[in-house]
Amino acid sequence: MNIQDNAGTIPQVGIIMGSDSDFDIMKEAVKVLEEFGVPSEISVISAHRTPRDLEAYASGARARGLKVIIAGAGGAAHLPGVTAALTELPVVGVPIFNQKLSGQDALYAIVQMPAGIPVATVGIDNARNAALLAVQILAISDTELMQALTAFRLKLADASRQKTGKIRQRLHENN
Repeated sequence: MNIQDNAGTIPQVGIIMGSDSDFDIMKEAVKVLEEFGVPSEISVISAHRTPRDLEAYASGARARGLKVIIAGAGGAAHLPGVTAALTELPVVGVPIFNQKLSGQDALYAIVQMPAGIPVATVGIDNARNAALLAVQILAISDTELMQALTAFRLKLADASRQKTGKIRQRLHENN
């Protein structure tokens, strides 16, 4: 079963979240992937409420053409780890902030995977970095994507240098 995006292309990155309440965070991953022209799909799949759906999704992901899965979850945050246990694809976990423990419970749950089932983990609510990591993984075997990633990094460096100039200008204005 191939799930196609709106453009009719087969997604390379799957973005899943445990609840629709995670969407405001996870949509940032979609935006980054769109910026790089990487087709993606997005779904709500709960490791706890719909475990069989997760099993079908993760175990069939590679056959459907996915190359990386980004999984966002809060609280107990089992989604990234269970996903990683069900696929050979790289899984990037995004711990989601919650009011009770500020996302630290999710961070620990994702980062403390047992040996043999790794999950790359980004900072709390940092779906943007999760997508950038997915782009880096894909760029290893995609020259055009690597060029786009390199250009992106050069823009980051230029923006940083411009900030140095602005700070120095402000310092001189205050003296």
